[in-house]
Amino acid sequence: MPTHSDESHANLDGPNGVNPAVTEAIPAVDDTNLQDRLGTPQRSQTSTNEHAGLLEVFKANLIQAGLYRPATDDLEGRASHYDVTLMRFLRARRFDLNKAEKQFAGAEAWRRQHNVDELFKSFDTAELESSRRFYPRWTGRRDKHGLPVYVYRLASLDSSLRRELDAVPSERRHQCIVALYEYMIHFVLPLCDHLPHEPATPISSVMTIIDLADISLTAMWSLRSHLQQASTMATVNYPETLNTITVVNSPSFFPTIWNWVKGWFDEGTRRKVHILGKDPGDTLRELINEEDLPVSYGGKLRWVFEDEPCLDDDIQKAIGEMPKGPLTFTDGSVVRP
Repeated sequence: MPTHSDESHANLDGPNGVNPAVTEAIPAVDDTNLQDRLGTPQRSQTSTNEHAGLLEVFKANLIQAGLYRPATDDLEGRASHYDVTLMRFLRARRFDLNKAEKQFAGAEAWRRQHNVDELFKSFDTAELESSRRFYPRWTGRRDKHGLPVYVYRLASLDSSLRRELDAVPSERRHQCIVALYEYMIHFVLPLCDHLPHEPATPISSVMTIIDLADISLTAMWSLRSHLQQASTMATVNYPETLNTITVVNSPSFFPTIWNWVKGWFDEGTRRKVHILGKDPGDTLRELINEEDLPVSYGGKLRWVFEDEPCLDDDIQKAIGEMPKGPLTFTDGSVVRP
């Protein structure tokens, strides 16, 4: 999944550990820039302070267009959308109010067309849990700034799982992806925002590790339509939910893969994709405490892609065991919509 501009360390085959083909394919790879930015992810928190005035103008424009309902003092007093949601659309369009409103209006129309709220509320628990096998999974841990850490190990989608995924009708596959994104924005992100984190500003995006170990070019080709469907949906309807995407264990044919996928993302998202080598631990430990980083990537957490989330102590105190099915985290509590 899920994705919420940090640079990453290049450590690939070639002189000085850098694969020239990959660095040409993804110009954002820059060691110096990485070290300047590590631990300071660009996300809505900073923008919320710097652009508070623009946010209020944006709200006024959306109210006039019938796209936003402000908070009131009665029983239905919640605003129709959280500020962090509105800020995501502003950031996605670089605070161009007209472009942000156009994207927001499109996303709202898409939600109505697909009855997203009701779809999520009524989504079958077993099917939702099963769908997690096909897409990025939350580890149950957070990075040093409190952002949830997701992992996507493509080789785990073996031929049997790929056939199972292919057998799902296109429309239902679309609905499964929607449900997983809704789960992320309504449960995982609010839960992590509720927990202590520094800086103490809203959590509205995730960090994702994409693991390409043991994946073949044929397997990647067979998955391309599924990956495109999920990536395009995120860019258009869930903007700025990917903070950093680190690609580890990239194969020699990665430039070919990148040429396939880079068109799925806007420029801002492409800048968040950073290529690490086959030993990414040094870089990832700058972003994630080693007790929260899976062993496979240089940490101490005994978690693999096939596992359920391994909740850290603060999360366990907040919710106990990991609940199943479509959920929201609201006002400090787990709520079934």
